[in-house]
Amino acid sequence: MVERRPRKQSASRLTVGDWTSAALDAMARGGLAAVAVEPLATHLGATKGSFYWHFANRDALIEAALQRWETDHTDAVIALVEEQADPLAKLRTLIETVMESTASPHADSIELAMLATADHPHVAPVLARVTERRVAYTAELFRALGLPAEEARYRGLLAVTAYLGHAQLARAAPQVVPGTAAERRAYVDRIIDLVTAS
Repeated sequence: MVERRPRKQSASRLTVGDWTSAALDAMARGGLAAVAVEPLATHLGATKGSFYWHFANRDALIEAALQRWETDHTDAVIALVEEQADPLAKLRTLIETVMESTASPHADSIELAMLATADHPHVAPVLARVTERRVAYTAELFRALGLPAEEARYRGLLAVTAYLGHAQLARAAPQVVPGTAAERRAYVDRIIDLVTAS
C-alpha cells in the first residue's frame, strides 16, 4: 500500500491554533526539543512559509503553545469546576477531571514535559504561574469547605502534589494506578475522604 503524504496547505488555511496544537503534540511526544519548525510543517502538510505567516520564530511558537497549554489545562478546568454550586461538588469535579486526564497519556505527557524543562526561560514563568494558580484555586475550594486559610493552603498544595505524583506514576508505571473508570471513581472517593478529613 502506498503511503499518502499530507497535502501542502496554504498559509491562510492553517491557523495559529493548528500550529500550537501541533507544537503541544510534539512536546507530548518528545519534550520541548521536539518543537521544530520543519518537522511540524511536514506533519501539518504545510510549508515553512505558513509557519512564518503566523510566527516570527520558534520562540514565538513556544510562547503561544505554552499559553494554549495554560488555557486548556488550567483555565478550562477551573471554568468546568465553577459550573458546580456546592464546594464539595467543585472539589470532586476538580479531582475527577485531573485524575481522568491521567488516563490520557497525551495530556500527562505535556504536563511532564513542562516539568522536565522547568528551567527553560519560556517555560519557567508559565509553569510557576500555573502551579501557583492551581494551588491557590484548590486552596480556595478548601476554604469554601470551612478550613482556615493556612490549612486550606496546605491541603491545596497536597492535592496538586498528589496530582503531579499520580501523573508521573501513570506514565512510568501505569499498572500501579487505577485503570478502569470504576477504579478511578473509587480512588477519587478515597482522595476526597483523605483531603477533607478533619
